[in-house]
Amino acid sequence: MTTHSDWEPVIGLEIHAELNTRSKLFSVAPNRFGDEPNTNITEVCTGQPGTLPVLNKEAVKKAVQFGCAIQGDVQKFSKFDRKSYFYPDSPRNFQITQFDEPIIKGGKIIAEVNGTEQSFAVNRVHLEDDAGMLKHFTNFAGVDYNRAGVPLIEIVSEPCIHSAAEAVAYAQAVRAILEYIDASDCNMEEGSLRFDVNISVRKKGEKALRSKIEIKNLNSFTFMGLAIESEIKRQIREYQIHPDKPHHEVISQSTYRWDPEKGETILMRRKETSDDYRYFPEPDLVPIILTHDYIESIRKALPELPLQRERRYVNALGLSTHNAFQLASDKKLSDYFETGMTLCKNARVLCNWLIVEFAGRLSNTGKTILDSGILPLHVAKLVNLIEEGKITGKIAKSVADDMLAKPGTDPEQIVAANPDYTPVQDTAEIEKLVDQVLAENPQSIADFKAGRDKAFAFLVGQVMKMTRGKASPAIVNDLLKKKI
Repeated sequence: MTTHSDWEPVIGLEIHAELNTRSKLFSVAPNRFGDEPNTNITEVCTGQPGTLPVLNKEAVKKAVQFGCAIQGDVQKFSKFDRKSYFYPDSPRNFQITQFDEPIIKGGKIIAEVNGTEQSFAVNRVHLEDDAGMLKHFTNFAGVDYNRAGVPLIEIVSEPCIHSAAEAVAYAQAVRAILEYIDASDCNMEEGSLRFDVNISVRKKGEKALRSKIEIKNLNSFTFMGLAIESEIKRQIREYQIHPDKPHHEVISQSTYRWDPEKGETILMRRKETSDDYRYFPEPDLVPIILTHDYIESIRKALPELPLQRERRYVNALGLSTHNAFQLASDKKLSDYFETGMTLCKNARVLCNWLIVEFAGRLSNTGKTILDSGILPLHVAKLVNLIEEGKITGKIAKSVADDMLAKPGTDPEQIVAANPDYTPVQDTAEIEKLVDQVLAENPQSIADFKAGRDKAFAFLVGQVMKMTRGKASPAIVNDLLKKKI
């Protein structure tokens, strides 16, 4: 039987991002999450007869910002279309979207995948309005139209993604751009960022695409990765079970959903084609006409973007590419780091404390450093205490534990209040221990003289062990080198 390594997944992503405008795309109703059901609505939102949509200029601006940020071709002419479908969450029985003349064509997303930088092609970005929300209760279901008419951009990739890891990295990079330009709050729990994933598999070497499956409305990177992995395995398994059947009979174009409890994709319906939606130009809206000067003014006003920040971290601060991507791809964490750097002297050590030391301590709590209550300047002070030799690395770990136990407490105060956190600076006292370690480890001395640097690190470790990590590393190193 053929193995999974003989198959190539082909994946395309449709990312729906709700824009954080004050009002909806075509009405003055508030664009706000969490209010009482059916309160943020107007006659336009609920599709009352005779109502007319009026386009929100701010939504257009945010779409253009995103297009400029991904180096897409911002169209001077684009138009709206009606996409007809009948479902309770769509009060008009059609969605206003952009079909054949989207506001953005092309573009690229740069992401880091397993330590390697990759570029992914974007097909198009178009404006559309969101549907309402169905809410299911014990004995009935209701519809909340507060979300109906909320502005969206749909970001459609080319089918250029070939693994779950690539899909997640691409989606995370898109989220970062949206956050940096302040186009969306990207709150996945509230549905501000949702993913539809199109997946097919084919034998390696094949050029033609086989039938694709669409998995709808994924709202977490974890679920998206699991859903993709599961669907890839399911399709390969089906092809292996039915090797003699025509491809389209084995996998027919369909829409699935992800069931996290079962850990598998569940069939929802057979896939519609674009003809089923009966697209036609929206008669109540004029086309969007943009000028060259308008587009260029938005392009020039863009803030520092995630990729630019990542490059700066590598070139100016000396961070590794992986750590730079990890920081820059999370705007809030990156801003936290930026604040710390106003006081800190060592960018690499500060980065390590944020993404390794504190992240590890918080991994089982469901919190991050951002909501721990620890101030960025306090992390910077902790790093400076180590750099200035006022505490050792081992003492710093204990201070960090205290900072988590009492968020908001200055590490300098923590050190001053605890005698055990004062490093041993007495050279004479440390020298006695160095002499003892050298006397007990003649082989390590010989190994170091023979060029084995690990032997020296072992000797340092032995001295530090005897002082319970409190000896000044600089004094220990200096004494050992002089005596050896």
